[in-house]
Amino acid sequence: MEPLTMSVENESEAPYVAPKPVKWVATLLSYVAHPLFLPTFFYYWLIQRFPVEFPGLEGKMLQLRLIGVFVTTAFLPGIAVFLMWRLKFISGIRLKTQKDRIVPYIIIMIFYWWMWYLSKNFKDQPAVLKFFFLGIFLTTVGGLSFNNFEKISMHAMGVAGVLTGVLLTCFYYKTHLGADVSIVMIVAGAVCSARLILNDHSTREVYLGFFVGAACQLIGYFVSFLW
Repeated sequence: MEPLTMSVENESEAPYVAPKPVKWVATLLSYVAHPLFLPTFFYYWLIQRFPVEFPGLEGKMLQLRLIGVFVTTAFLPGIAVFLMWRLKFISGIRLKTQKDRIVPYIIIMIFYWWMWYLSKNFKDQPAVLKFFFLGIFLTTVGGLSFNNFEKISMHAMGVAGVLTGVLLTCFYYKTHLGADVSIVMIVAGAVCSARLILNDHSTREVYLGFFVGAACQLIGYFVSFLW
């Protein structure tokens, strides 16, 4: 009976192995909803839903502004991580270990701080960007801090930040965008589930990441508008 009991215990502790099609979908979702792309998605959502908050900007000017956000928050940090990998400062661009994540966190933190600094001085874009960029900057600070103890989920921090940012934006402008909120909520849940399906994170790491991402957006909001 003892060997049988041990085999049952081992099976219960074994990681979940998803079918290949499910893993493919989870992998695709993890790439499309990569944390580096989320600020650009949020900015694009603002352009579509609140175009009047971009006074004097339209057409190509708005496209250039969107490209600028992508370059600063996604392309340049991504290039920096790629170069670190090629120079063998980190073991891989997927940042699978806590050690690999330390310097990329600091690099991304600098870019996000710069975006927050610019958002305070630009008068031709939505005021909510002040709290959003402050929130994602604080998220990188929180991620770096927790990284000392465990591999907190960057994806969970990212989608939680966008979801909270959408909710706070609707609250700030006193508008109801139930469909948008529902879609973002479903995507956030799907991305967090994808990280678990791929066994890249534990449930604790995903929950912790979601909490940090949401909390930092709330802190950014209160600091920007209420203090």
